[in-house]
Amino acid sequence: MPELPEVETVRRGLEKLIIGKVVKAATSNTPKSFPNAPADVERFLTGAEITAVRRRAKVLMIDLDNEYSLMIHLKMTGQLVYVGVTQPFSSEDTRAVKNGSLAGERRSPSEKVASLPDHFDTRAAEVLSDETSELRFGAGHPNDSLIGELPDRSTRIIIEFTDGSHLYFNDQRKFGWVKLLPSIEIPNIDFMKKVGPEPLEADFTWQEFAERFKRRAKTSIKAALLDQTVVAGVGNIYADESLWGAKLHPQRLVATITGDEFHLLFDELRSVMNLAIEKGGSTDKNYVNAEGKRGSYMDFARVFRREGSPCPRCKATIVKFKAAGRGTHICPNCQVL
Repeated sequence: MPELPEVETVRRGLEKLIIGKVVKAATSNTPKSFPNAPADVERFLTGAEITAVRRRAKVLMIDLDNEYSLMIHLKMTGQLVYVGVTQPFSSEDTRAVKNGSLAGERRSPSEKVASLPDHFDTRAAEVLSDETSELRFGAGHPNDSLIGELPDRSTRIIIEFTDGSHLYFNDQRKFGWVKLLPSIEIPNIDFMKKVGPEPLEADFTWQEFAERFKRRAKTSIKAALLDQTVVAGVGNIYADESLWGAKLHPQRLVATITGDEFHLLFDELRSVMNLAIEKGGSTDKNYVNAEGKRGSYMDFARVFRREGSPCPRCKATIVKFKAAGRGTHICPNCQVL
C-alpha cells in the first residue's frame, strides 16, 4: 500500500499538471471505485475547474472551484496516471533534436526530459519521437499500466479535461475509490477526525511526537508507528527504515523508549520520508514521476527488502521476521531487544 511519501509524490505531480484544468467528462465502469450519483457528477464535477491538490495522511483531495472535492484513496493497487496531449516541438526544438541535443535512441525518457530546453514543458514529459512529446505522469501501484496504453483492463475511472488530456484511475483489485463530496464535509469524515498529525509538518516537534505514543505504552514501537491515529502516513517500509536508523528493535515496548530515543526516531522518520519524496517514493518498477525520474527510494533503503545483505552500519546480516503482523527487517546487532 502506498505510504505518505508515495502519496505526496502523487500530489506534487498532479499539482503541477492539473490545476486550472476544466473537467469535460468523468466516466467509470466500476461503481465501487466511483460511488457517486450520476446526477451529482453531472452537476458538480462536469464543467468544474481544478483549484488545488491536497493530501492528508494517505488520502488525496482534488479541490474544485464549486466547493466540491474529489477524495481519493489508492488503497493497495490504485494508481493515478495523467496523460496529456501530444505536443510538437517548436522549430527551434526540432533543430535541437536534429543536432543531437534532444535525440538519442539509447537514452532513457528521464535523460531525454532532462535535456529539453528550459522553455519546454518538462513537468512530466517522455520523448516519443524526434518531433513530439507526450506529457505523462504516473504514480501508485507499480505495474505496466503506469506507462502502457490507457485505458486498459485495470482502468476504473476516466476524467477527461477540456484540453484533451486525461486522468486515469487504475486499480487491479478494486479496493481504491474516488468520492465526490462537498469540501466542507471532508474534515468531518470519521477517518479525518481520528488520523494523527503529519510527521513532516514544520511545526510538528519531537516532543509532540513522543507524547502521541503515550496512549500506546504497552504496545510495540512498530505497531504504534503503524497506527494512523498516532502519526499519519507511516507504513511498513518507513517504519522499518526509521527504526533501523534509530537503532530500535521493532518489538521494544513503547513504555521502554526514552526521550532521547524518541527524538532520534523522530529525526530518522522525517529523514527517510523526505529522502523518499526526493527520490520519487519507493515504487521501484515502471514509475515515472512529474520530473521524469523513476521512483528510486528502494535503491537507498538500508534494511527493507535487504534480508541476507550486510548491515550498512555494522556489516551484520540483515534478517526478516514478522512483527506487528508485518514482514519486518532489522539488523540483529544494531537493534537489540
